[in-house]
Amino acid sequence: MILNLNGQSTKSKKLICLLWTIISSLQIGFFPKERAFSLRYQTAGMLETVLRQGILGEDDIGEESPKNLKLPSQRPSVVCENCLYSQEKDMRARVFHILDPKGVLEMLLVFLEERGNELTLPSSLDNAKNSTNRIQPFLGRWKGHSITKRSGVYGATIVEADTIALLEIDDNGQLIQDITSTSDGGDVATTVHWTGHLLDNLITFDGGYQMTLLPGGMYMGCPCDVAKSVAELKSFHLEFCWLESPGRRQRLVRTYDIEGLAVSSTYILETQL
Repeated sequence: MILNLNGQSTKSKKLICLLWTIISSLQIGFFPKERAFSLRYQTAGMLETVLRQGILGEDDIGEESPKNLKLPSQRPSVVCENCLYSQEKDMRARVFHILDPKGVLEMLLVFLEERGNELTLPSSLDNAKNSTNRIQPFLGRWKGHSITKRSGVYGATIVEADTIALLEIDDNGQLIQDITSTSDGGDVATTVHWTGHLLDNLITFDGGYQMTLLPGGMYMGCPCDVAKSVAELKSFHLEFCWLESPGRRQRLVRTYDIEGLAVSSTYILETQL
């Protein structure tokens, strides 16, 4: 991108420079119709400002952090924000994956935001105190449609597909997950098969991928060790899922290449069969 500032007022130049700084510091996957976005923060300073605004409020930016409030590493390796809007209320969920400089998950953050003076928590938060059943709403067969937007470096293409996802627990207590995607033309279908196990609220799949089950019908997924994926020349992805009401969920997946560059964002809307 080339910016020509000739003939611009000082105020306009400052605004353009600010916008350029934001664009340069973020990699955004935006779905305007679906009201969802995924972005990657490339500077620790911008990340800390955003997090402090969300945790402390804009008026407290210059103050010391509250006692026991943990902010992430000064130089995180990967920071990704995923945002999904409620389909039932004027409300959204913003979540942050924060991986430390070694590529290991350091922190998960969730912000629930609603327009207005008071936040009315969704009914899915009723299970917040009952962690033993967090896996239950996700079990079964799900049918949906995905939209994948690839970054400009990889052609800036948009690909849509029909999806079928299955998550079940077999007789041995092992988790089985199969996800099949079929292109719009119906001529290309791919299936990904994973096996894993559940311990408390953490699902660990063979191959080094984990999902953390959260209150409110949410889960967040990421590799157990991003550095290992990069060292083995493997791409990886980060995922946020929000099952706001029974039988209907939204998922947002951010995919990275073997060098850790964000290459695509995928939005999936699914209903339970």
